[in-house]
Amino acid sequence: MALLDVRPADEYRAGHLPEAMLDDLPRDKEIVAYCRGPYCALSHEAVQRLRQLGYRVRRFEEGYPEWKAAGLPVM
Repeated sequence: MALLDVRPADEYRAGHLPEAMLDDLPRDKEIVAYCRGPYCALSHEAVQRLRQLGYRVRRFEEGYPEWKAAGLPVM
């Protein structure tokens, strides 16, 4: 599995899930896209577009703020 942060680069630099990437997606792994939370359209759009391009992808239902608020590790 590969984590894809679809938020703007400045938000990624301010903090992201461990091992999350912004680009260079692997074709041989399932991709899990996340953004700002359950109502963030960026991850919905990313999943739709990546599926059109042939990637195996799903959306993380929560987002970075919920992950961080739960006390889980961030970079």
